[in-house]
Amino acid sequence: MQNQKFTTPQRKLMRNFLRWLAHPAFALLTDLEINGAENLPEKGPLMLVGNHFSFVDPASFVRVMPWEIEFVGGADMPHAPLHMRLLPLLWGYHPLYRGTGAKDSLRAAEGILKQGGILGIFPEGGNWATVLRPARPGTAFLAVRTGASILPVGLVGMTEVFPSLRRGRRAKIQVNIGKPFGPFKAEGHGQQLREHLDEIGHEIMRRIAELIPPEERGHYSDDPAVREAARGTEIYPWADKVEGQVRGVAQ
Repeated sequence: MQNQKFTTPQRKLMRNFLRWLAHPAFALLTDLEINGAENLPEKGPLMLVGNHFSFVDPASFVRVMPWEIEFVGGADMPHAPLHMRLLPLLWGYHPLYRGTGAKDSLRAAEGILKQGGILGIFPEGGNWATVLRPARPGTAFLAVRTGASILPVGLVGMTEVFPSLRRGRRAKIQVNIGKPFGPFKAEGHGQQLREHLDEIGHEIMRRIAELIPPEERGHYSDDPAVREAARGTEIYPWADKVEGQVRGVAQ
């Protein structure tokens, strides 16, 4: 597998340790099932995309994937457990302040992909709900700008990890890996470009929806009742706020 170098030797040492630690940690704390490992490509550039319902989601990528992943993610996580706030800092990631456009982080992510790297990103832009929501435009923007392939991943049962531990049980979780797809192109400017990016985002989320239980597919369910139950979850909490200036909203 390709292993691009985007970090310092010290950071790489920490990441190797965390990747090693993830195996016994997940074995001890969860009953993990991995499906679709045969779909993993040999090299990048590659965007790993998944549903984002839990703070555990990025750690599951680290545990399952064979690469040293570069992540972009929300800069502010006040509602995450302390250890789940520490892990991203120890691993190192590109923080983006939601509600700002996050140009610097997107530029860094674009550079990673153009150098053949592996980028982990959660298109929904946060974990404020436990059903699938429309993607924010950043993931589609990066896909178009870089021509990178996209690997969809369905994460199942992650929200039960900590509640199950409190009951003295291991949660049954799944990481379901789909087939790579892309690349994508988009044309136009302004509103026309945004519409193209939104449609690419919908395609990304539909691919993820195929890998999670029907009742969690939210806005991408074939069942009108499931779509109706998801109404309201598509509202982006940072549409008129800047991350770092708002509290009381799940990050």
